[in-house]
Amino acid sequence: MKRYFLTVAIAIVAVAAFAQEKHQSGSKTQPPTAVQSSFEKDHPKATRVNWNREDQNFEANFIENKNVMSAVYNSSGELQETEIEISKGNLPANVLTYIQQHYKGNIKEAAKITKRNGEINYEAEVNDKDVIFDKDGHFIKEQKG
Repeated sequence: MKRYFLTVAIAIVAVAAFAQEKHQSGSKTQPPTAVQSSFEKDHPKATRVNWNREDQNFEANFIENKNVMSAVYNSSGELQETEIEISKGNLPANVLTYIQQHYKGNIKEAAKITKRNGEINYEAEVNDKDVIFDKDGHFIKEQKG
C-alpha cells in the first residue's frame, strides 16, 4: 500500500511540474502594473485584450469601439504608439500608387500608426511584409511582417 501511495505521489508531482512548466512557456505576456494601469486609463472600453512583448516594450492588441487596435507601452507605462486598422481605401493615394508600382501582391491589411510624439505613419501589409509610409504617403521602410 505504501508503494501505491508513493507511486501516486510521484505521479502527481511529475504532472504538476509538467503542467507548471507548460503553463509558463505557453502563457501570454503579463505586463507590469504600470503598463496595465496606463493601458486601462487610455483604453477603458477595450475588449479582447491580448498582451505580447515587442522588443523591450509591451503591446496590447484589442478591440475598442468596433476597431481593431494595438498600443505599445514601455516598461514604465509610457505610451509609445497606437495603431488602428483601416480600410485600404483610407490609405493616402501615394501609398496605393507606390504599392502598385513596387509590389506584385495586394494589400492584405492597412493601419494608421500614431507615434508618441504625434507623428502619423501608415502601414500596408503586402506579401508578408509591412511597408511603412509617412503621413503624406512617402515610403519610409519595409520590414518583415
